[in-house]
Amino acid sequence: MKQLQKYTWLIDTIRRAGKISHKDLSDRWSSNKDFSDGNKLHRATFNRWRDAIYDQFGIMIDCQKVGGYLYYISNPEDIDEDKLKKWMLDSFAVGNIIGENLSLKGRILVDEIPSGRNHLTSILEAMKENQVVNITYRPFKKLHSYTFPIEPYCVKLFENRWYVLAHNLRYGDVRLYGLDRVESVETTSDTYQLPKDFDASDYFTTAYGIVIGYDVKPERIVIRANKNHKHYLKSLPLHHSQCLIEDCGEYADFELYLSPTYDFVMKLLQVGSMIEVISPASLRKTMKGWISDMYELYEND
Repeated sequence: MKQLQKYTWLIDTIRRAGKISHKDLSDRWSSNKDFSDGNKLHRATFNRWRDAIYDQFGIMIDCQKVGGYLYYISNPEDIDEDKLKKWMLDSFAVGNIIGENLSLKGRILVDEIPSGRNHLTSILEAMKENQVVNITYRPFKKLHSYTFPIEPYCVKLFENRWYVLAHNLRYGDVRLYGLDRVESVETTSDTYQLPKDFDASDYFTTAYGIVIGYDVKPERIVIRANKNHKHYLKSLPLHHSQCLIEDCGEYADFELYLSPTYDFVMKLLQVGSMIEVISPASLRKTMKGWISDMYELYEND
């Protein structure tokens, strides 16, 4: 098992336990025979891992001496408030769990991400050094691919696809490219400066997903979910701005603030009549138009 997996195993085990003794940690480690070969977690090894975890992740594993020597994460907010760190640790934790249960591989189903992993690696490496890259890109609706230079600003994962937001040096604007449509990536010796005022989170803060609608302004949106769907929205919000206005039992009203772009409309249509747009009137009209078009496909059946 790679060293990073060992660290994430230790972090996840302590996170789930809250507080745990070294003996219990060692017992849990040795019970994962696929990883540990049945060996104990020696204290010297454990202390090395603690130091490495702090150096790499800034996560502090402290020891409570009162009431028994119990280890715990003393700065959990550093995980909870850092989306990337939390996502990475959770992903590794799930990977570790699956690794411990490979005998169930025929009964653990996952979705494939149709993006070139090699392209993601190349782009991330270029981002670290602020290097311009030439990409060969073929949009879905085009018969031929195109090669052009970009300055990669950030990457974003959305609905099982990776995207790179980049400054297109040929056209002089900022665009989003799906990595599953990138045919090749070539790093150049040219470098660039990331704009001082650029913040990836701020850039997408009023976007539902990856459609940046410059002509679609963000606005307050109220949606109503029926009793069969409201719990799904409570447990997994559509957007970080979502908040509950009122739960009336038979339905619940939610407020969001975002740009009602094409991908957001498609998301609302996915659940059919379980969600109703209450406001604004313009979005209700858009939904009505799509529903009318759908009805025409089936009205003659």
